[in-house]
Amino acid sequence: MLISVHIPKTAGTSFGKSLEKNFGPNLIKDYGDFPILTPELERNRMALSNSIASSEKNFGDVKCIHGHFLAIKYLLLSSARPVTYVTWMRNPVERVLSHYYFWKRYYDPNTSRSFHKKMVEEDWSLERFCLGEEIRNLYSKFLYGFPLEYFSFIGIVEHFQDDFDYFANEYLSCSLEPEILNTRPNDSKGYEISDSLRSSIEAWHSKDMALYERAVAIRSERISRK
Repeated sequence: MLISVHIPKTAGTSFGKSLEKNFGPNLIKDYGDFPILTPELERNRMALSNSIASSEKNFGDVKCIHGHFLAIKYLLLSSARPVTYVTWMRNPVERVLSHYYFWKRYYDPNTSRSFHKKMVEEDWSLERFCLGEEIRNLYSKFLYGFPLEYFSFIGIVEHFQDDFDYFANEYLSCSLEPEILNTRPNDSKGYEISDSLRSSIEAWHSKDMALYERAVAIRSERISRK
């Protein structure tokens, strides 16, 4: 079974659409946990409880699970069946900037959830969002109790096409065109901010910067083995 952890604003919507195309009815979308909105203790406790439950669950013909959930939620599933864990990461500064502007562009007061609603209706500045406690070190939150080395594949968004092609050939044994969704115009150019703000964001999200740099190093090691 393929377990795909979709961390927000790391090309996970595009990747998920491609997985859906490949796995069809054998894919489950798991977006019901709302990790960003859930307090840390409750979030981690729920993920650990679900990890135990998943190891005892009969998933039938399911071959892939993709969504917003803590990776540890399906860790114990590997004790019951062969599991491959995958995810994507992006420079944390670009990730948080993308998150801010995406939520600014796509807001519906009738459907957006509490944190999104609070951010838009209180008209948070870029600095308030990026340097706030709520969204700090998001990778670390999603990867609680789950070392990077447990992933068989970590795609790097800055190398999306190359890494997607590698993933499709290596893990799906096919050639697959990626679906490109939820991108802004000129997204490949990055976001223009001051050097001082960029440095502040890097420092505030230092745990995620370290995780991202390790993921990039893991990618470099993979490429060097070719």
